Amino acid sequence: MTPDVRDRLDRPPRVYADTAQPASSPVPESAWRRAVQLISQTDDIALACHVSPDGDALGSMLAVGFVLRSMGKRVAASFGDQDFTVPRLLRFVPGQEMLVPPADYPAEPDLMITFDSPSIGRLGLLGESVRQAHQLIVIDHHPSNDGFGTLDLIDPGAPATAILAEQLIYRLGGTLDRDIATCLYAGLVTDTGSFRHSSTTPAAHEMAARLVATGLHPDEIARELWDRSPFGYLKVLAAALDRVVLDDGLVWTYVTRVDRAAQGLPYSELEGLIDVVRRTDEAEVAAVLKEDDQGAWQVSTRSKGRVDVAAVCAALGGGGHHNAAGFTSHDSVEETVAKFRELLREA
Repeated sequence: MTPDVRDRLDRPPRVYADTAQPASSPVPESAWRRAVQLISQTDDIALACHVSPDGDALGSMLAVGFVLRSMGKRVAASFGDQDFTVPRLLRFVPGQEMLVPPADYPAEPDLMITFDSPSIGRLGLLGESVRQAHQLIVIDHHPSNDGFGTLDLIDPGAPATAILAEQLIYRLGGTLDRDIATCLYAGLVTDTGSFRHSSTTPAAHEMAARLVATGLHPDEIARELWDRSPFGYLKVLAAALDRVVLDDGLVWTYVTRVDRAAQGLPYSELEGLIDVVRRTDEAEVAAVLKEDDQGAWQVSTRSKGRVDVAAVCAALGGGGHHNAAGFTSHDSVEETVAKFRELLREA
């Protein structure tokens, strides 16, 4: 082991300094104080993120979970999928020993904190726990989130929920060690598209600098998130690209359960398809319909800026961000695309 690698591994947790603290938040300071108070006076805390968690949802939740455990809290973290499985590309994220399946999640939490979920519906099987929670803190950055908690910490201008998670950690007196930083970094790079999206702010780059300073390895995280896939993914991608359609500024395709079953590919491996399809120069909007294990179509959409796909998806029962959003459809592929295209024309 070389001295520089040994130094990185032996580096102690990084304590926030006055010159290295998170940027100020538009969330009122009184709301942050109330969140700290609720957490301080509660011993058992239930954490939840949205179904089919991405790096921002899972990473933000587990990063806060680490800090809560360091405070002596008992933590149960979960997401409300029928198939309670962490996506393969996120299995590097630390802290997964905190995860419990929905069946073992507290039915009536004293304090529940949700991450990156714009609505109760996006919490899946944990929705009833939300309704029964004595206190509910909602931490999110989706513009479509109109606040369903007893305390809402929502910043639509933040490029990732991880930004808000770090601000809470700072106010709780937590420190950034490599595990916490890895969780937050996974969230930050996922939702900024490795700092390529227009939502990326100076605060996002400043936060990345704080996280990397703990000794995490950005190259290893990038490889896990974007540069690995099973061979079967290439076969499914080929099938999706073979049936891709370009129509009046919309490029779209779909993947069926049969496509995945033929390659033994789980649904969670389909996340990156939209990033291939959206590259089409002739299209302003891209959509990929992915049939899940229950037969519903999970629709991922992207815009290059002129069209607000969040508004379109919200009209179809979903939501998200201006340039990246999604919804669920129980109609056929043809009916789903027809409804989506009609709303696009109105947009």
